[in-house]
This record gives sequence, structure tokens and C-alpha cells, in this order.
Amino acid sequence: MSAKGRVAFHAANNVSRETSDHLDSYADLLEKWQARINLVGPSTVNEMWTRHFLDSAQLLTLVGKHRSGGLPARWMDLGAGAGFPGMVLAIMGAGPVDLVESDRRKCSFLRQVIMATGAPATVHAARIEELEPFPVDIITARALAPLDKLVAYAAPFCTEGSEMWFLKGKDAADELTRCQQYWTVDAEMFESVTDPDANIVRLRNVTHV
Repeated sequence: MSAKGRVAFHAANNVSRETSDHLDSYADLLEKWQARINLVGPSTVNEMWTRHFLDSAQLLTLVGKHRSGGLPARWMDLGAGAGFPGMVLAIMGAGPVDLVESDRRKCSFLRQVIMATGAPATVHAARIEELEPFPVDIITARALAPLDKLVAYAAPFCTEGSEMWFLKGKDAADELTRCQQYWTVDAEMFESVTDPDANIVRLRNVTHV
């Protein structure tokens, strides 16, 4: 892993020594498990602190800055995979996070990270559409599906005041246009701090057309 990336992460995020230690444990586990199962793109392992950790952590700043009332009580991360962004957010104190992941091996990895770090996270080993809905405040996803599908997955878990924050690539604007054919949404877009071509999409007041 790149020591330079770790320095860049800590320069951008003022975290406690305890949180830093937990993130180190997470990174070590990811590197070990990556040798057995494909958790992240192999070419990104050496850039883990910027491509994955920093990319995830930026949501903590954005949500805290833009959401009325500050950080939410409960998060849900759809298609959690290796835990980005949900596990990073949980370790950094965002609040309890529900991690939804259908791949059993990835669920085992996520549970191992929770055991090692004490992160306030719960793993749901299920397909999103098969999970019994329960209310959450913020729903996140990264590299999972187009926006219209993400909204369809997330909508059953939303109540008044719930928000969706999705990490998207350079096609975010086109995806949002397609999404608005099926959903009425209040939408905002923010440039990613890790990639000038990537975007974070915030959706509120979502209703089906």
C-alpha cells in the first residue's frame, strides 16, 4: 500500500488515533483478503487510501455540511462489497451503518472488519430487493447500478427526510436525466475530491412518476 496515500488521507481527515488505528486494521485485512477473493480492482490495492478510503470519507464531510440537522442517525450502504463507503463511514463515527451485500464471502470479510475495529455496522447477507424494508436516514452506494435502479432499490427504505448519496462517475448527469424519466427528485451534484471526472449525487424528496 502507498504510504503517500495514507498521508494524503490523514491530511484531508482529522481523525483520532483510535480511528486511525481502526482504519489501519481495515486496510491490513483488505490486503490479506484480497489475495483470496476479489474485493477491489487489483490495480487499486496500492492506491487504497485515496481510491477507496478517501473517496468514501468525503461523504462524511458533504453530508455533515449539507444535510439539515447534521449527520444522520442511521445509514444504509447498498451493495457494500468491500465496505466502501459504508465501512469507512462507520469507523469514522458517522453513525450506525447497515451494510447490504449478497456475496457471502464479502459478507464474511465485512464481519471480520467489524470484529477487528468495533465499527457500529450490521451486515445483511441478502439481495437488496429481498430485504425487508426498514427506515434509514441516508442511503449510499458506489459502483453498483445506474441511478434509476439505485433509486428503485433505495425508495422502500426512505421516510420523510431521508436522502440518497451516490458516488458516481463521469456519466452522472446522463444517468440523472434518465432517472428523472421515472422519478421526481430534488437533485444536487458535487465534484469528487479524488477524481475530477467523478461526482457525488444527492437525491431528496423522491417520488415515483
